[in-house]
Amino acid sequence: MQFEVWAPQADRVTLHCDGATVALERDAERDGWWTGEAEARDGSRYGFALDGGPVLPDPRSRRQPDGPDGLSAVVDHGRYAWRASWPGRELPGAVLYELHVGTFTREGTLDAAAARLAHLVELGITHVELMPLCPFPGRHGWGYEGVSLWAVHEPYGGPEALKRFVDRAHELGLGVVLDVVHNHLGPSGNYLPSFGPYFTDTHHTPWGAAVNLDAPGSDEVRAFLVGSALAWLRDYRIDGLRLDAVHALHDTRACHFLEELSAAVDGLAGELGRPLFLIAESDLNDPRIITPRAENGLGVHAQWNDDFHHCVHSALTGESQGYYADFARAPLAALAKTLTGGYFHDGTPSSFRGRAHGRPLDRARVGGHRLLGYSQTHDQVGNRAQGDRLSALLSPGLLACAATLTLTAPFTPMLFMGEEWAAGTPWQFFTDHTDPELAEAVRRGRRREFVEHGWAEEDVPDPQDPATRERSCLDWAEPDREPHARVLDWYRRLIALRREQPDLTDPDLADTKVAFDERGRWLAFRRGDVRVAVNLGKEAAAIPLGTRPAQVLAAWEPVRAPGRDGLLQVPGESCVVLVQP
Repeated sequence: MQFEVWAPQADRVTLHCDGATVALERDAERDGWWTGEAEARDGSRYGFALDGGPVLPDPRSRRQPDGPDGLSAVVDHGRYAWRASWPGRELPGAVLYELHVGTFTREGTLDAAAARLAHLVELGITHVELMPLCPFPGRHGWGYEGVSLWAVHEPYGGPEALKRFVDRAHELGLGVVLDVVHNHLGPSGNYLPSFGPYFTDTHHTPWGAAVNLDAPGSDEVRAFLVGSALAWLRDYRIDGLRLDAVHALHDTRACHFLEELSAAVDGLAGELGRPLFLIAESDLNDPRIITPRAENGLGVHAQWNDDFHHCVHSALTGESQGYYADFARAPLAALAKTLTGGYFHDGTPSSFRGRAHGRPLDRARVGGHRLLGYSQTHDQVGNRAQGDRLSALLSPGLLACAATLTLTAPFTPMLFMGEEWAAGTPWQFFTDHTDPELAEAVRRGRRREFVEHGWAEEDVPDPQDPATRERSCLDWAEPDREPHARVLDWYRRLIALRREQPDLTDPDLADTKVAFDERGRWLAFRRGDVRVAVNLGKEAAAIPLGTRPAQVLAAWEPVRAPGRDGLLQVPGESCVVLVQP
């Protein structure tokens, strides 16, 4: 079997495989690469030693059976017999479901998660978005401190379990999206700096030195990241990738890394004959990220839209701290602007940043389906001091309003696991660092962050305490109980309406018309023939819809279609969807 590794600064590289040692030779055609052959099979353990140093795992390791610090293992992807014949599933018209493998079930494995996928099919989900799966220290964590960007966390089940999960999802008609992290690696088990200039001090991020995308040696680093991304799509038949915090990908080259990656993904889609896509998490409000490359954009197919979340959250909860401040001043006006323009901050002042932020979205060039809309995500729940969901803050009626806004807005909707039944479990920040010093630093840092904002130290959960993860696991007995069952039925009905009413999947932002009353706490919008009204106030609201005949499609509380006066009477903390040709 042929082995290879990029180690441009080494004078000598040896391969250690199943007890044998082989001296690698410099590749005559590729600068900095070392190659050699050794007897190996699926499961063979191996690593590389540089200049007589310790044996390290392969930077392109496909499997880390003993965790990030152990030897790598050979993976023969051809051994898995795929069951599902899968044509792919595009992003336009999708409903996504963000899922964390370690807390979706108490077992915390891919196989256990696969056993629950029928619930998502019944709900009406089209794509499951898995939070990061790359190996990280310990057993439990969010996954954003992963290393070995080509491998699957072993406690989740490793490579074979991911294939079984994807296969089962495809059998059920579900696409699979994987969250990948290219902007940093975890602080423990990261051996890339030993092999080459994978990081650079030219730029800095909240996690330290930036991944090297534009300094000397960056050609190979970019190829490493692109190769990892394509491997998930090709070897595991993943349908799309969510790119974590692309605003932290510092790149001054003429061809931005995201443009290079999107071109590679589109090329692979053509080769495989099935749709593939990229979804960026971006804090920039820069429409160039989701503008096609042919129109001088970066060609990413969609992005998370935090502006929509912030509008909805502020309107529902009244919270105004931190980045909610700009949205909370007039939350329904902010929501109206976002529903019709995509971004709230489109060059407007941001008090949180102390400067103007964003750029207007060209609605004629960029459809609403390129923006993901949501009222909850792992970030927005888990980064709260106690990981409290909206279900801990709001009445069932207001939760129904949140669902209605998310699932009828002109964006691609995404739910966070358990949201659909108003889960009573929190989703807290938890880690399982095996390095005692790192564990203590994370514990202190987490508590310090919230103590500075007025929290008592004892009220901030200890991320290293196993009970923190246990509290965060979904309770699968809840969906059969009230009020959870009623909320779940409401989500199912709204998602069904997206299939039944083509206007609800029309990506034309310019076709969305909004009316609202900030003081009355109601908002209504039109998408083609569909009318949506939400009353966030405690008192009933009379919402003008006009005198044309209307048919109620779904209502949280019983309502009648507008009478001769054209007013729709909506009870307090309730919502309704109508069709009015």
